Amino acid sequence: MYFENAYFVIGTSYAGKSTMVKELAKKHNGIACEENYHDNYQGELDKSEFPCLTYTRDLEDWHEFIRRSPQEYKDWIDGARRECEIIELRMLPDICSQGKPVFVDTNISIGTLREIAPIEHTIVLLSDPEIPVRRFFDRPDPEKQFLYRMIMEEPDPEKAMENYRKGLELINSQKSYDEFLHSGFNVILRDENMTIGQTLALVEKALGL
Repeated sequence: MYFENAYFVIGTSYAGKSTMVKELAKKHNGIACEENYHDNYQGELDKSEFPCLTYTRDLEDWHEFIRRSPQEYKDWIDGARRECEIIELRMLPDICSQGKPVFVDTNISIGTLREIAPIEHTIVLLSDPEIPVRRFFDRPDPEKQFLYRMIMEEPDPEKAMENYRKGLELINSQKSYDEFLHSGFNVILRDENMTIGQTLALVEKALGL
């Protein structure tokens, strides 16, 4: 598969990926495949093929989710990303066949992106690795606030929060940041002093739009 009309946005959390995908699609009359768009996959997920993505589907007690060790949490996130890539690659041919430019907030790996699209069709957006850890529960996302409530219900909320943040630190490590930074794709670093429009202009230039 090779996607000539797809543009991929990768990078770290809190770097503006979701915002840029929405703005690009709006300005260029394209299709926005926003964060977790793979949730719209029409097929039934088999537990043997997608053990990480079906973990929460089959979870009976969400306190088990937050009680996992930091390494277990990271391993689950890494596994879920690999499984999301499989689903995205199943969905994208139909989406791209509509003839419009497609802007994708993606889980597809750096290595796979090099194979399926022109190198200038992927942009990396990065924020300081500490930001996703420090501000994870600041957003009003229902999912994040639900997890916050689960942590607060633990016998020792402070210990539970410390455990969860250690998992976030593993996921948002300097090593992960450096892999994106040196991926070979164009990179834009989050700048709090830039407006959405200014950032969009940089992204458009990097993507040749």
